[in-house]
Amino acid sequence: MKISYRIKMAMLLLVICVIIHVYSNDPDRVEENYSNGFFMHLSGFLRKLTGPIPFSVGDLLYGLAAAWIIWKIIRLLVAKKKGTPYSSIVAARSVKLLIVCSIIYIVFNIFWGVNYNRKGIATQLGLVLNKYTSKELGVVNCLLIDKINLSKQVLVQQKQTYPDNRQLYNRVAEAYALLVKQYPYLAYSPASIKPSLWGWLGNYAGFTGYYNPFTGEAQINSTIPRFLQPFVACHEVGHQIGYAKEQEANFVGYLAASNSRDTLFHYSVYLELFAYANRNLYRTDSSQAKLYFKELSPAVINDLEEWRRFNRRHKNKAEPVIRWMYGKFLQGNRQPEGILAYDQVTAFLIAYYKKFGKI
Repeated sequence: MKISYRIKMAMLLLVICVIIHVYSNDPDRVEENYSNGFFMHLSGFLRKLTGPIPFSVGDLLYGLAAAWIIWKIIRLLVAKKKGTPYSSIVAARSVKLLIVCSIIYIVFNIFWGVNYNRKGIATQLGLVLNKYTSKELGVVNCLLIDKINLSKQVLVQQKQTYPDNRQLYNRVAEAYALLVKQYPYLAYSPASIKPSLWGWLGNYAGFTGYYNPFTGEAQINSTIPRFLQPFVACHEVGHQIGYAKEQEANFVGYLAASNSRDTLFHYSVYLELFAYANRNLYRTDSSQAKLYFKELSPAVINDLEEWRRFNRRHKNKAEPVIRWMYGKFLQGNRQPEGILAYDQVTAFLIAYYKKFGKI
């Protein structure tokens, strides 16, 4: 029996998928040849290509992809209604679906996904990521509280206002320009940061920002509280320069924001890191975590209340399902903690403090 062209194409694509998987299993090879080689050039080219465009090209592509999926589902339902046997519909579509899924897997990994398997920022900085204790969590909570209260006090005294989107994104690029003097491997140029076209949808899905690996753009949900946005933007740039795991992007974002000359960035990063560290402490010593929380200044507490009100306004039944699905995606990409991978930045912070004596 003659094998059809589509089946041959599907078999070829599956072979390529296997090759990518085998290649990704060696962190040293990925770090040296992909993350610090091929990806740096590809991501820089993508940002140079999409950066000057005033809107998010990636968001537009996602919108078109969603419309295409909806159209295909409608056609499937129409065919079923006309009496076409379901088995024949599945048979006709299965090879096409396999080809589409394989192409997405290949492009996603070549453009970015292989970074999930790199050695990462801990190795580059020589950090030892051991299991931390409640005492170490307490020390970090104290240090972060001091940083938060001080930076908020400066912001209030100087009556600083938050920048618009373009100003914010320029300041993020400036923060990374300062950081690269200390860590050359965190170079970020050219920039391509944009407000998300789907920010309103992200509020209900629980996303504050995301990276589009197909266009190299960082999308920021510009509808979230303003004091969160500097760190979110620094986090997404961490993804742009090749740190795929969420805890690593969090830590790279911390390095950029904390080394910035902008107090707005200091407040944003220390507030979010405190949320992670305090939540981790709460799991082992809830009473101590509550005591630390009470040491925050009233102005900081007001911002946290605003954050809670924002989350409550957008709470819905779909978000837990979306978070569960995203957690499974993270688990499938070398992050066994799932959605809690974000919290693991605390381990990086403690290791960094133990080595360098500062936060």
